Amino acid sequence: MFRLVIRPAPASRQVRQRLPEPVTEGRGARVRTTAALERPSAARASALGAWMLVAGVVLAAFNFRTAVTSVGAILSELRTGLGMSETVAGVLTTLPVVAFAALGALAPRLTRRFGSRAVITFALLGMSVGLVARAYAGGTGLFLLCSLLALSAGAIGNVAVPVIVKEHFPGAIGGMTTAYSAMLAIGTSVGAFLTVPIERWSGDWRFALAAWAAPALLAIVPWLLWRPPAGHAEARTAPRLRGVHRSRLAWMMLIAFGTQSATAYILMGWLTAYLRSEGMDGAAAGAMLGLFTLVQIPVFMAVPAIAVRTAGQRGVFYALAACYPLGVTGLWLFGGGASTWLWMVVLGVAMSVFPLILTLFGLRARTAAGTAALSAFAQSGGYLVAGVGPFAVGWLHGLTDAWTLPFALLYLLMVLHVVAGLAITKDRYIEDELAQTDPR
Repeated sequence: MFRLVIRPAPASRQVRQRLPEPVTEGRGARVRTTAALERPSAARASALGAWMLVAGVVLAAFNFRTAVTSVGAILSELRTGLGMSETVAGVLTTLPVVAFAALGALAPRLTRRFGSRAVITFALLGMSVGLVARAYAGGTGLFLLCSLLALSAGAIGNVAVPVIVKEHFPGAIGGMTTAYSAMLAIGTSVGAFLTVPIERWSGDWRFALAAWAAPALLAIVPWLLWRPPAGHAEARTAPRLRGVHRSRLAWMMLIAFGTQSATAYILMGWLTAYLRSEGMDGAAAGAMLGLFTLVQIPVFMAVPAIAVRTAGQRGVFYALAACYPLGVTGLWLFGGGASTWLWMVVLGVAMSVFPLILTLFGLRARTAAGTAALSAFAQSGGYLVAGVGPFAVGWLHGLTDAWTLPFALLYLLMVLHVVAGLAITKDRYIEDELAQTDPR
């Protein structure tokens, strides 16, 4: 077994290294020659495997939100086609976070049992089937059931990807989180931007929803081709980090993640409905939702890289979180008017707290097991918190036929988010907290 170590070398030495040693008499000479030939082959295989895994992560990330934003873009048409009430629409917009909470909690166990390759491959396959099945469902109940299947890849990927990054790219957490977060934002934006044009081109809202199965199927390809390195076989049986519920850091991470996700899914699920109620037409409202997600792409790319290069992440957090009250207030007072695009930009920047939290899953743990435990606890519990948001907005708006109480809920979420952010941006590790609180 040979370990590849790449070091810069003079040109003359590089030429000599590419020439195999001559075969002389004796068994030892043949072994040295074979080893020299195997080194570049192993290096190429290792590099190809790493790039295949990168492709698998970023292509999968593209699909993690398309099942959500494609529905939000044509929610009015969908409600008309299925005869869906505002309360049931609230259930629909809550469904992603419920799925992310339930399936996200199972992701670490599934990954340990079957490996990340098999789990994400079958999740993407299930997503493809669910996207098509829900689009052509005959009733509301079946549509909601198939939506759960369509949301499976995002639910599992949310938890699995930070663990994969920590395990396979421990020295490049910032770079990989940047790539993953940027592609997640691109997929979210594209789903919001293109669903309405696809619906108008085809004349069928069902086809517009089913079309997103195509990129999900494409994302399966690199996972089928990638093979985990032999040295990572034992990672599937690595010991679990237990007692996460005793960690204050874990609970603050849950609150920060939950309040951010609740705000994000309220906006993704109800933004177009709000703008249309303020006089904006459907295409323009869909474009504003697309702008809201598009703005996030460059900020998503910058935030992880900045976070890993600073001793503390508090300054980054508060710079982003300060955009929440400005954007929400502007949307409430001037939404639907000429300045709507400005508030979409501000809110898009605020939403970039999300990749910061993903980065913190790796930075607040010393081991892959710690990242898995922290990610699963914060995301599964956080999505349960987030699930209240979209449903509450639908219920409050249906109860009052106004948007005052939904906006009051957004302000409450902001306060909780900032308080939790104060805790999670302090340098600490979950393993250290659990060691200090060990009841033994």
